Amino acid sequence: MRDANGSERMEQETHGITTKDNDNQDKIQTEDKRLLSPKSGILNQAIRRPHSTSLRPSVEGRIVNTLIKLKGSGLAESTLKHISWHLSFLARYCDLDSPTEVADFLANMKGANSYKDTFVKSYNAYVQLNGLCWKKPTYRWERKIPKIPTTEALNKIISRASKKYALIFRVLMETGVMPHELANVSLRDIDLERRVLCVQGFKGHASRTFKIKSETLAMLKEYLANYGFGEKPFPESIWIGKMWRKFRNSLADKLKDASIKQIRLYDLRHYFGTMTYHRTKDILYVKQQMGHKKLETVMLYAQLVNFEDDEFYSATGGKEKGLP
Repeated sequence: MRDANGSERMEQETHGITTKDNDNQDKIQTEDKRLLSPKSGILNQAIRRPHSTSLRPSVEGRIVNTLIKLKGSGLAESTLKHISWHLSFLARYCDLDSPTEVADFLANMKGANSYKDTFVKSYNAYVQLNGLCWKKPTYRWERKIPKIPTTEALNKIISRASKKYALIFRVLMETGVMPHELANVSLRDIDLERRVLCVQGFKGHASRTFKIKSETLAMLKEYLANYGFGEKPFPESIWIGKMWRKFRNSLADKLKDASIKQIRLYDLRHYFGTMTYHRTKDILYVKQQMGHKKLETVMLYAQLVNFEDDEFYSATGGKEKGLP
């Protein structure tokens, strides 16, 4: 087995097969120069990788064949991308066709259990689709309570963005939809007259409908006038994440405030869930608006909020006044 020390440069926090913080993927993609435009599709990218790659052609071929089978089973492009990177990374340090070697590598790899678990899920798909057998490792980890950014901080980042992405970030903040869900919204899902946005659920989430605020509606009309020429007017989720980090980091550097760089794109969703519970105190309504199937998942937002007079407190110690 090859040296596992190369894993030190990897980020440690992910959520499922897809990362919980896309900042990790930004660094991953910087290291892996083989990735082409995300719009070309992960399978096309894999097939067109240059022969100078460190992986043997036979290994590359097995990874591509695995991705083809997974795509045929209906996995999303973003999930395929993460599986592709996980398998390619493992192949640099151990033999993919040796489950024991892979398991030993993961056991000695530096990183949180939540991070190792994402590799286990990706490699397990490879094992199942290539006729291998292994004793799947179990890495137990507790879900961290997220920090909820203040309204002021989010508004500053949105104000820093271009008009195009200011609208996109505003919609995510006011609806709590996932970037992938917004990317899949088509023109027929938008009713400007009734101020309604329909969103199809992703990764097991239920589909739902939102009422658009008047100010956001005006921004949306301008957005569609400039960018609404295709069936799906919003960019792919990977670009939404990249642009969020670009504008966020630009603001942090300008204000010399490193804490701003800790605000993730996914925190817009946590913000929406927490604010909705704060406003309604109705956990079932929050469950519906977030698209969750299980009530236990939504209870996180009840834990994040305590009430004392007119002040809002989060579990992270942040405080805001005058929230709706």
